[in-house]
Amino acid sequence: MAGRTARDSEPGRRSRRARAAHAVWAYVRRAPGTYIWLAILLITTQVIRHVDPATADRILERRSTNLHHLQVSPVRVLVASALWIAGGGWLLYFLLYNLFHVPVERWLGTRRWISVVALAHVGATYLSEGVLGWAIHRGLASRRAVYTLDYGVSYALAGVVAVLTYLIVRPWRHLYAAGVLVVYGLGVQQSRDYTSIGHFSAALIGFACYPLTRDRPGSFDPVVSTRTLWRRVRGR
Repeated sequence: MAGRTARDSEPGRRSRRARAAHAVWAYVRRAPGTYIWLAILLITTQVIRHVDPATADRILERRSTNLHHLQVSPVRVLVASALWIAGGGWLLYFLLYNLFHVPVERWLGTRRWISVVALAHVGATYLSEGVLGWAIHRGLASRRAVYTLDYGVSYALAGVVAVLTYLIVRPWRHLYAAGVLVVYGLGVQQSRDYTSIGHFSAALIGFACYPLTRDRPGSFDPVVSTRTLWRRVRGR
């Protein structure tokens, strides 16, 4: 009897694993760009983790969107810099991408999502490096700052965080937008460096992407969604 139960339970376990795998795949394929990007970031993160610090610095320096590289090979570094994580760890970005990039890609579609990502990443890079160039010209920053490391995915993330505003229903939309401005505005006020200016600029670019969202269906009500989730948890 025990042997029969074990035999009977094995197909059940396989069925559950198959259903789980199918559910995961169905979730992932609705935001292919986000998960391809995350896979690349996982690989590059492992590369940096397994080389010595000097080699890591050389790798990242060659992919930095500093003033020197933006003059010499702008397209190469703008693409390459978005394939590396600047602090925080891959798991943190896995969470942030699922919170922000996934819903935006599903909502806008991959092409429009990529447009927001590119506009925020490129626009904020040039704005922040432009501020740094102005500071160097005025003698407020060292001339060596033209070689400052500047890479990572946070500008693109800030733009996506901001454009997500238009998926949220009123009045929560206004509260969310205010929160985005406060978070990135405080970064500028506290740090007062070109990176914080880049993040704030990326958020403003995300807000400016409103025309890409106007004909997209769907909305998100955080109150209704929270109530629905609570009912499911309670089994009602």
